Amino acid sequence: MPGPVVILENVDMIFGEGASDQVHALKEIDLRIEQNEFISLIGPSGCGKSTLLRVVADLVQPTSGVAAINGKSARQARLDQDYGIVFQAATLYDWRTVARNVQLPLELMQFSRSEKESRTQAMLELVELTDFAGHYPWQLSGGMQQRVAIARALSFEPSILLMDEPFGALDEMTRERLNLELLNIWRKTDTTVLFVTHSITEAVFLSTRVIVMSARPGRITADIAIDLPQPRNAETRSNVRFFELETTVREALRVSEAGEEPERKPG
Repeated sequence: MPGPVVILENVDMIFGEGASDQVHALKEIDLRIEQNEFISLIGPSGCGKSTLLRVVADLVQPTSGVAAINGKSARQARLDQDYGIVFQAATLYDWRTVARNVQLPLELMQFSRSEKESRTQAMLELVELTDFAGHYPWQLSGGMQQRVAIARALSFEPSILLMDEPFGALDEMTRERLNLELLNIWRKTDTTVLFVTHSITEAVFLSTRVIVMSARPGRITADIAIDLPQPRNAETRSNVRFFELETTVREALRVSEAGEEPERKPG
């Protein structure tokens, strides 16, 4: 059996270490993520969710501890293009068409022209934007722009997709629709997803596991398996088990925000 895709061991992150205004962002983070899991990080604002995602992405280096991605260092994984990243803002280039925005990583990696075209076509089909290949970002809705960003992040077939509140700025209906589309993409690509969100409903609907973090310094206070059946659909949100899991996550968040120790059930 292959090992975990992501291993974090005793990771601490201190910004400005030693200064009077140092910020202890992460403390003693231990996390294992297996291949094809969909993991959501949730916790109070400022708890270090995005920082943890950036440690995995090698955008910041932890003060101490180990971050291993696909059996190698986070830095080597970044150099090997093991992951794509989608942020809250789509960060598309307005002067490039949708197709050319999707192609950007392929250009930087010097893919052949035929491979760029075939992969771009495949990605636009995946996010159902084939008819908009020649449009510009400013001609698209916010939800469509995020679908372009997802297509761009997946264009070079990374094994891991890192998503930092990608739907946070969208209205509720658009967000729910994109949740469904994201799950469809996840199933089709067999990608491992690490997803940051503030929404309990979104975390439960999307995930195979929800990781709850405490207020700063961010620690993992709960690891909750989401045993809802796949594939999920609009009816999933009315499932009794869905409401039970929402309650479980909400209670874990309440405990983490209050700084309490989780209750331990006898067994």
